Amino acid sequence: MAPYEPLTVRSYRSDSWVVTLTVATIVIAISLIVLFALSTPLSTGPQVLPVVAHPYYPVGVPDAHSPSFKSPPGSNALKGYVLRYVNDFNGGSLPHNWDVFTGVPGGDPGGQFASTHVTVSGGLLRLNTWRDPKFHNRWVTGGVCQCGLAYTYGAFFVRSRITGSGPNEVQLLWPQSNNWPPEIDFNETGASSSSTSSTVHFGAVNHIDQRSLSIDMTKWHTWGIVWTPTSMKFIVNGQVWGAINIPAESPNVPMTLDLEQRAMCQIGIQCPSKPVSMLVDWVAEYTRK
Repeated sequence: MAPYEPLTVRSYRSDSWVVTLTVATIVIAISLIVLFALSTPLSTGPQVLPVVAHPYYPVGVPDAHSPSFKSPPGSNALKGYVLRYVNDFNGGSLPHNWDVFTGVPGGDPGGQFASTHVTVSGGLLRLNTWRDPKFHNRWVTGGVCQCGLAYTYGAFFVRSRITGSGPNEVQLLWPQSNNWPPEIDFNETGASSSSTSSTVHFGAVNHIDQRSLSIDMTKWHTWGIVWTPTSMKFIVNGQVWGAINIPAESPNVPMTLDLEQRAMCQIGIQCPSKPVSMLVDWVAEYTRK
């Protein structure tokens, strides 16, 4: 089953309910309020980060020959951590331990993954969304997971950009067991090309903690998540743009790296108007020494 992504930040207004309260309706109303409260994200407003000369977290090594002008960071790029995995997609197919999503994504009415929408060439992994005649000319998307390699805690970095708005472009950690929640979305556009968000799903009833960032997603950025037993730090271009320091929210199960696009044209949201791609130059993953 492919990871399920929530569509948008939702808020619920109790004053929109007009009811005649009886004992039964009071019970129902209280139940709904509790349910909505548990589902409502704890959000902070969008922010814009300044450029820093010496970022603390890995960004990559300047390289004029790299598609993104930076090659992967080295083994000592993150203090206290050791490099466990790196791939810059220089071959012609997906590397070992990676899998392609196919079929209808869970919780995505009208969505469709197809293996033909994932390619590797020219030093890039490409996830591609376009109207596909093989699927009745619907908008079909690409998605992959590093399903053969899971970690409990660590630091994950992805060098990527998108070519435009339309589908929801997501980089996330998903439980290897496929038992959801938890989930850590460390870069999720929500169909925008000018902003992104991070969302942590935790607890048996899916509590949500979310932050957002204004940024040009069509430019190359190095996205990251530093995940420990007590905290999660969301990174872009070597800077922390969001952090959660609540141990109860931090997952404690093995998780895998997933990269995906989703379109929900059937219900009128996250729908492209032209072909769009997520371009990934490299990924690098670290664990504590």
